[in-house]
Amino acid sequence: MEAAERRRVTVRGVVQGVGFRPYVYTRATTLGLAGHVTNTPEGVVAEVEGPPSAVAAFCERLAADAPPLAVVDTVDHRTVPLAGGAGFTIVASRTGGPPRTLVSPDTATCADCLAELADPADRRHRHPFITCTHCGPRFTIVTGLPYDRAHTTMARFPMCPDCAREYADPADRRFHAQPVACPACGPRLRLLTGSPPRESAGADPVARARALLAGGAVLAVKGLGGYHLACDAGNPRAVAALRGRKERGDKPFALMARGVEDVERLAELGPEERELLTGAVRPVVLLRRRAATAPGLADGVAPGSPDLGVMLPYTPVHHLLLGLPGDPPGPRLLVMTSGNLSGEPIVTDDAEALERLAGIADAWLTHDRPIHVPCDDSVVRVCDGEPLVLRRSRGYAPLPLTLPLPVPAALAAGGDLKNAFCLGEGRRAWPSAHIGDMDDLATQEAFAHAQRQLSALTGVAPALLAADRHPGYRSGRWAREHAAGRPLVPVQHHHAHIASALAEHGHDGSRRVIGVAFDGTGYGDDGAVWGGEVLLADYAGYTRFAHLAYVPLPGGDAAVRRPYRMALSHLRAAGLARTPDLPCTAACPPDELRVLETQLERGLNCVPTSSMGRLFDAVSSLAGVRQHAGYEAQAAVELEAAALQAPPDGRAYAFGLRLPAAGTPGPVVADPAPVLAAAVADVRAGTPRPLIAARFHAAVAALVADLCVLARAAHGLDTVALTGGVFCNTLLSSACARTLRARGFTVLRQHRVPPNDGGLALGQLMVAAATATRHPSRGEAHVPGGTRQSA
Repeated sequence: MEAAERRRVTVRGVVQGVGFRPYVYTRATTLGLAGHVTNTPEGVVAEVEGPPSAVAAFCERLAADAPPLAVVDTVDHRTVPLAGGAGFTIVASRTGGPPRTLVSPDTATCADCLAELADPADRRHRHPFITCTHCGPRFTIVTGLPYDRAHTTMARFPMCPDCAREYADPADRRFHAQPVACPACGPRLRLLTGSPPRESAGADPVARARALLAGGAVLAVKGLGGYHLACDAGNPRAVAALRGRKERGDKPFALMARGVEDVERLAELGPEERELLTGAVRPVVLLRRRAATAPGLADGVAPGSPDLGVMLPYTPVHHLLLGLPGDPPGPRLLVMTSGNLSGEPIVTDDAEALERLAGIADAWLTHDRPIHVPCDDSVVRVCDGEPLVLRRSRGYAPLPLTLPLPVPAALAAGGDLKNAFCLGEGRRAWPSAHIGDMDDLATQEAFAHAQRQLSALTGVAPALLAADRHPGYRSGRWAREHAAGRPLVPVQHHHAHIASALAEHGHDGSRRVIGVAFDGTGYGDDGAVWGGEVLLADYAGYTRFAHLAYVPLPGGDAAVRRPYRMALSHLRAAGLARTPDLPCTAACPPDELRVLETQLERGLNCVPTSSMGRLFDAVSSLAGVRQHAGYEAQAAVELEAAALQAPPDGRAYAFGLRLPAAGTPGPVVADPAPVLAAAVADVRAGTPRPLIAARFHAAVAALVADLCVLARAAHGLDTVALTGGVFCNTLLSSACARTLRARGFTVLRQHRVPPNDGGLALGQLMVAAATATRHPSRGEAHVPGGTRQSA
């Protein structure tokens, strides 16, 4: 008979709220081991005692065979003194000490729960809050750690005897499933209608809500991380009403489809897109639409966009709203957009929803389970067979990223557009869920709330802060106002973009890369608006190797909203006449044109810009694609859409390159004048817009390759990071990567972290940590960033 052995096993990662304790219980009892398992702030801790062979078998593959939602980071075990006893138990969670475990993201309703939802014989038939250990809300309901019901917004709902019995049975799928509930114990769904909104007793609220949607109503629907606004996506009047009330402009709406077959009628669907649509995360997936118009889809859903943003139902309420088998007919395709006015944060509070959405919604489908953490839908597209996260939120947050280098406890505030901040300590970084654009006071308050909440969950007490170097950014102002004597590192915008790409790919910063950072706006070292940058960079600093030639940005934001202003500015800088036959000239009202000419001539309110995003706007206007932008990057998005329609051509415009004099420090300048001249000639020759758009895209891809070849020849670097919002354009991203690889470069592109400003904070974190390492004695509130001279 083998002598007994006892081991203490500590499992860290996403191991609470995912069925890990019952998994451990089953594994231990199957092997005949005694002991116990519990949740602690640092993870799941088990002690097992029995024959050494059985103890060893328990430890083997503990991580590999874990439950589906678990993410195991480490498994540590050590021998401890024997304690004797028989049987294996699950003991109450231990509290105290800083949190060191991870909270699971919210996940879509699993197949087992969906089967019960549709089964008339099941006691949870049509229960809007059906969930189990393998699915449902997690992050958005957590109020503290360890993850127990008392530390969630389910604490107010006492379990009925049947749910309590399931919760206590290790053999049950709902063993210690903290959101477990049924019709007897809540939560409860309600439909509010009228003015003022009131609940109507009696009828099934979901059935009535579905009927309202079929009749053309706009419905506010309480989801996992906030309210959505929904309407029948096939009803043009309903879509137009929602667009007008929400002040959405032309920005595309997200859609929710009942099933994959409904998506296939509308858009191209490859295996990667199908996996994203049907997986546990259920993000909004951007899909190439099959045609500009589609049967059953109102034209106003996504006007001018080459893509449709589609998701499948991920909560029981969504499945009920779209209808179970046998339900009366209703819309199979819904607009499902964030519950807010454009530019404001998503609404989560019930009273606030009745107030802020009163001018938008005709009715409210709500419930009495509070949302503790706002969390908007994630947005993902597929680029060259790999997912590209454009907005990292529900389903991904608050999972951390593993860092290539340890960092001190730090907070990076991110940018002002698509804001997401990032906490880091050791080799972990926790990007926040999507916050939004910081120009609204409510968004700034949401930022502060989310920062406190994520700090509490992670146990990270930041001793170092980082923010964008732009002096007017609200995120930077928040960091300055809350520094409280802690060092604050200002980080150049495009350096942060490149550092974010390096961190995602595990680069340790020991060797510089060629960073191509193309976007719309970033504060430059010289006070100009940068955005067409090639930097030789590591975490510690950067050299500006090349950039797009400066042109005036006439009127700041006015030029962003009216792309024809950028086209006219570029024409003037290129020495090209702005004749009336050009679409950009025709689009500019005569009075504005006279003022603009004076403005450009005198340099009034005309900060110089090297922005590639603004060049995309200019070409879009020049080609006659888009003259007014109702949302960010609309002109560029529609230029990409036009290029996708072009037949094979094989022609590309070409940039000019101005090299610094031999032995003279200074960046290479990419001159767009030849591109503009060729585009003007094509416009006057009647060349179709798609060909102009395609030739411009090809020119940008060739420029990237040419600049990288020059950088390699001068500095011996052969790794290229492509980053910045312009690289959300998959046509351009694919062309650049293909061309660079053909020339022998290693290409880094972001997939798990957005290449747009939603990924800035990760890069800021890494740059700030590198700065703190170089200057450990500095304690002032502002530590200067590291910039090398051009060479």
